[in-house]
Amino acid sequence: MSKLLITGATGAIGTNLAKHLKESHDLVLADIDFSDFPDELKEGAKIVEGDLSELDNWDDALEGVEYVIQLAGNPDPEADFYNELVDLNYVLPQNLYKKAAESSTLKRVIFASSIHASDAYPDNVQVKTTDQVRPDDLYGVSKAYLEALGSYYAFKKGVESIGIRIGNYTEDDEELDPNSDFHSMGMYFSVRDMNHLIDCCLTAELEEPYLLVNGVSNNSFPRLDIESARVKIGYQPKDNAFEKLNKM
Repeated sequence: MSKLLITGATGAIGTNLAKHLKESHDLVLADIDFSDFPDELKEGAKIVEGDLSELDNWDDALEGVEYVIQLAGNPDPEADFYNELVDLNYVLPQNLYKKAAESSTLKRVIFASSIHASDAYPDNVQVKTTDQVRPDDLYGVSKAYLEALGSYYAFKKGVESIGIRIGNYTEDDEELDPNSDFHSMGMYFSVRDMNHLIDCCLTAELEEPYLLVNGVSNNSFPRLDIESARVKIGYQPKDNAFEKLNKM
């Protein structure tokens, strides 16, 4: 059973991944506050509670860890650069990679990028990870930075990484809006497909030490191209927003 650290563990994605992975991995869960986190997910896991934008709080977090799922950060597209993005979306990831480069046990970092790193393309364009980054806000800029940071540490420091440009992560299909436009439906990303994509990221053998993939479900008209994820890491999503909405 491999040891796996999830940062930003109390968020929606982190909580669902903890549920999904707790039986197959020895979990380390890190976040700034676990007061509302389910007790059943804390049981058997190592809890690291603190601000990971402070380098000292990483001292024990990576001990014996083989895989990191980096979700920590400010996900608000309207976040203020100086007061809300710098520490969480710039300093914190650098702290992770600095410590990752010093680790003797770490095999791979899997980090959450976002569709916001490329969502300034016109709505009728299906975006590939090989297309030039085109952020639609300063949050997207911070994710483009994270992608560059992961690439730097992979090719120059030997820290293997897979980045996922996450689309519209949807916890409950009741959140699907029958009046959604094609653009919105094309960004749909189900919990089941996200869990599967993470499984693929954990087990795939990479041709190079860095890979960036798009994370959306098997939508009829996907906003993000997922062929690279299919071919390179075996991603086979099951859910389709267009089919789900047709059944409502």
